Amino acid sequence: MKQTREYPIFTVTKKGTRWVEGGHPWIYAEEILSKSAEPENGALADAVSENGKYLGTGLYSRESKIGLRLVSRNANDRFDASFWRRRVQYAWDYRKTVLDAEDLCCCRVIFGETDGFPGLTADRFSDILVTQTLSVGMERLKDTLFPILVDVLRADGQAISGIFERNDAAIRSLEGLEQNKGWYSLPGGTPPASPVTEICENGIFYAVDVENGQKTGFFLDQKYNRRAVARLAKGRRVLDCFTHTGSFALNAALGGAEHVTAVDVSESAVAMAEANAKRNRLDDRMDFVCADVFDLLPTLKKGDYDFIILDPPAFTKSRKTAERAEKGYKEINLRALKALPRGGYFATASCSHFMPSAQFEKMLRSAALDAGVELRQIEARQQAPDHPILWNVPETDYLKFYLFQVV
Repeated sequence: MKQTREYPIFTVTKKGTRWVEGGHPWIYAEEILSKSAEPENGALADAVSENGKYLGTGLYSRESKIGLRLVSRNANDRFDASFWRRRVQYAWDYRKTVLDAEDLCCCRVIFGETDGFPGLTADRFSDILVTQTLSVGMERLKDTLFPILVDVLRADGQAISGIFERNDAAIRSLEGLEQNKGWYSLPGGTPPASPVTEICENGIFYAVDVENGQKTGFFLDQKYNRRAVARLAKGRRVLDCFTHTGSFALNAALGGAEHVTAVDVSESAVAMAEANAKRNRLDDRMDFVCADVFDLLPTLKKGDYDFIILDPPAFTKSRKTAERAEKGYKEINLRALKALPRGGYFATASCSHFMPSAQFEKMLRSAALDAGVELRQIEARQQAPDHPILWNVPETDYLKFYLFQVV
């Protein structure tokens, strides 16, 4: 039986209705024609078409361009603690299905819209959960959600000692939220003494600083791509560009590479990568260079390395800069391909959803043509499955990763 609705009703334009009926959970503020009442910021509201058809229920954001983020399309849902517990349980059960058991100790537990928590990220690093709350609706709900999240994992036998909030993202200002970071106060518990923990991914140990590391402390989305690199690295001389924590370089070394050079422009990143190499006793076959990859690649002689890995940060975070970013991607890919010998191996990636696969592949074809080589594709990969892609939400499809042999 349909429940009596107690939420304000937002009437949506025809364009907005088509967008939502096509599967996207966002309703832009400019597509909201009218409101039966003005809800509190972050509160729930129902969306209907101009002819009164129910479209879904979402979390209202007064300041964002995204006026309503849908959390359900079922008019009978009741959004109490039981609803959110079911959703957390569903997200965790999914991870247990798609990940190897040993990877559950360091994985993304909640990935925003793909798990029905718009604007919320929750990553697990050993016994610490790290959250990033980027929508006012999730901010309003976190005192309900965070204890549930911990309880669901503990009930499954997972040791969770605390939640660290990484709300130091500038994008929070678009929701009218302040930036902050620190331990979340869980009922009946005290947080860990240190924000640094240790994880093991693909058999490699890393120290993760959840307070000061990039994003939530460590990039989890490339875990299986790193494993794919390790399979190709045996006996090869490897150059890992934009190494950051050294993760691709370490996987290559563990995979049996003859030697690995890890490069990053950040001195602190290079120091962190070197420390991780020593932690894993792989430093005897590795060296570490602090340099700008754009400056380093033109100095290479053909054959210095027979496996080059390019995993740069996002060169574009908007459609306006995508063309300029493409030029940057082409420059480093062209330089790397010129440096590789025939029969060499090449891994290249882009982590921006504003650089779609078709555009990235077009750039790669152009770079190969200019380098006078052909690319034999080994694999085309994406983010790990704990970062699932919703086909009706293109924003969730962001990571491109390719493995080639140069012929």
